Amino acid sequence: MTRPPNLLFIMADQLRADYLGCNGHPTIKTPHIDALARRGVNFTRAYCQAPVCGPSRMSFYTGRYAASHGASYNGVPLRVDERTLGDYLRPLGYRVGLVGKTHMKRDEDGMSRLGIDPDSSRGVLISQCGFEPFERDDGLHPDQLANPDLPYNRYLREQGYTGDNPWQSAANSAEGDNGELLSGWYMRHNHLPARVREEHSETAYTTRRAMDFIEETGDQPWCLHLSYIKPHWPYMAPAPYHEMYGLEDMLPAVRSNAERECPHPVVEAFMSHGESREFSRDEVRERVIPTYMGLITQLDDHLGRLIDFLETRGLRDDTVIVITSDHGDYLGDHWLGEKELFHEPSARIPMIVVDPRREADATRGSRNDQLVEAIDLVPTFVDYAGGDSQALNHVLEGRSLHGLVTRGPADTWRGYAFSEADYAWRPARKELGLAPDEARAFMVTDGRWKYIHYANHTPQLFDLATDPDELEDVAHCDVNRAVRGELEAALNEWFKARRLRTTISNDLVEQRTGTAHKRGILFGVW
Repeated sequence: MTRPPNLLFIMADQLRADYLGCNGHPTIKTPHIDALARRGVNFTRAYCQAPVCGPSRMSFYTGRYAASHGASYNGVPLRVDERTLGDYLRPLGYRVGLVGKTHMKRDEDGMSRLGIDPDSSRGVLISQCGFEPFERDDGLHPDQLANPDLPYNRYLREQGYTGDNPWQSAANSAEGDNGELLSGWYMRHNHLPARVREEHSETAYTTRRAMDFIEETGDQPWCLHLSYIKPHWPYMAPAPYHEMYGLEDMLPAVRSNAERECPHPVVEAFMSHGESREFSRDEVRERVIPTYMGLITQLDDHLGRLIDFLETRGLRDDTVIVITSDHGDYLGDHWLGEKELFHEPSARIPMIVVDPRREADATRGSRNDQLVEAIDLVPTFVDYAGGDSQALNHVLEGRSLHGLVTRGPADTWRGYAFSEADYAWRPARKELGLAPDEARAFMVTDGRWKYIHYANHTPQLFDLATDPDELEDVAHCDVNRAVRGELEAALNEWFKARRLRTTISNDLVEQRTGTAHKRGILFGVW
């Protein structure tokens, strides 16, 4: 390469790490993602920093933990002063664009206080999490909230689909025997084909818009955040993907009667949520999971289209590709639905990094089981773009994966991975009688043990070596007292290590240390 590589940052919303062929799923078809894993490094122990769309993505985009950036749940604004990926890459000559979802809410109060017009060029970037919004679509468009002028809605109407919100009535609904509309929001309809033709579906459309961005950008180095909405709910797939998988392709639910009969109080409160009660029923899992798998295979097919597009235009060997997800999906495991808590189906994410350069040949096709975090991607992209992520270590809390991709596993790497949850908005909080500031939980894992600290409740501990399915909480076994103490201490150290002095670099602190007298500030002199 004669210039820094292009960066293709692909995220699939709510994609479980274990629902890929390259990660061991025995029946799902993901040949193109599997091929990318053979071309790159598959990080098998990657964790998101908060298993909910909004805070997870804000950590991905800032390179900082939710405890540091403060956007701890969906709808919590990201502070106006938080720097994001685009702020780091644009000064290095990159066009930094978005196609798809961010789930970011802008800090309107902060922008108003600073006199920043949201419609100005600067205001748009701050409003869009630092990305140029080539096409933003967060994919949550019920009729009462839908924007008729949403580009995807306009596109669907151009294809002949009627109504103000064809996103819902066509792309995420089915049709009954008598022509009636069957909404995809109701999981009883998820086994039916969406009313939209496959080539007009969200995944197909999003891929096409990504190609438009790449073609329009030309010779300038680019970073594209291609953020797919599926396989996130509504779980509706177009034909033929809606019937590609059957009950014989499903994995058994990972759960035990003991979990249900004697659960941790916080987990029990989440079990009482409607989505958990529904996903505890086999009938629901049998409607949803084959379609969920079909949506993943559809995504994989369109990623194949995109890779062919890059190759046709001579960009395949000039583009670093990352494939990941913001969090997983319980799908009934542990008697739970959705995400938010810290079992592997929820907090662990896929992370595949493909570096086409000769320098990465030594690791090509490898699996790396060192602990990786979502916040590692911002420093990784900075280094690939020719910047110096170490010079930003007073702000960035992740570690660059550049060395792991080009040289292989590191002798010295992080010993722990962390994730956090703020469930103040969830019914579980009220069921537990907690104040909003008390509904917090934190996870730490060293790869063998996973420890979960709950504010105002006892902890949990799982031994991932002997109990990889996390069916037995061993926090209260006396034999594990030392392990509990070690992981609790690691969590306390993590709290104390947050990057709070973000306005001045560590290098500048180093240069100025002990220089007051030289600068004429003569305190304590006789």
